[in-house]
Amino acid sequence: MSAADEILDIVDENDQVIGQFPRGEVYARGLRHRCVFIQARDAEGRVFVHRRTPTKLVFPSLYDMFVGGVVGAGESYETAALREAEEELGVSGLPQPRHLFTFLYDDGSGRSWWSAVHEVRCDLPVRPQAEEVAWHDFLPEAEIERRLGDWEWVPDGLAAYERLKAFRSAG
Repeated sequence: MSAADEILDIVDENDQVIGQFPRGEVYARGLRHRCVFIQARDAEGRVFVHRRTPTKLVFPSLYDMFVGGVVGAGESYETAALREAEEELGVSGLPQPRHLFTFLYDDGSGRSWWSAVHEVRCDLPVRPQAEEVAWHDFLPEAEIERRLGDWEWVPDGLAAYERLKAFRSAG
């Protein structure tokens, strides 16, 4: 089964399931669905940053400071967060990512998705999926801040990052 054929829950403005469609149709029609964002840090506190492959259905070849992806039909945010983190980092045995907050992302052109932001510590050697990740490294937060204006980042990841900084500064 291709990624475009994966079945996703369609949700309303209150994050309640109202239907199900294949991912390709969800993207083509701009249907609201669910995603998870996981900030993975190593033992030194550096953040996993990667560049997406050019074959990704959404935001190909852009940089991201989160791992994650869509929540499958009937799947919980928590289950999706662990699955996506382990898949994209290429590890098994991660602790359950800790949920921080959820927000409704809207790109302003009619595409939106509920976004659950998580964090996890990854002390394991990573082996990211070649189909998902073209380049990766663990970077200090100061380096990410320096690169915000230089690299082209995924817009939903930037929105999650800005909210995460506000969340952390609020205590």
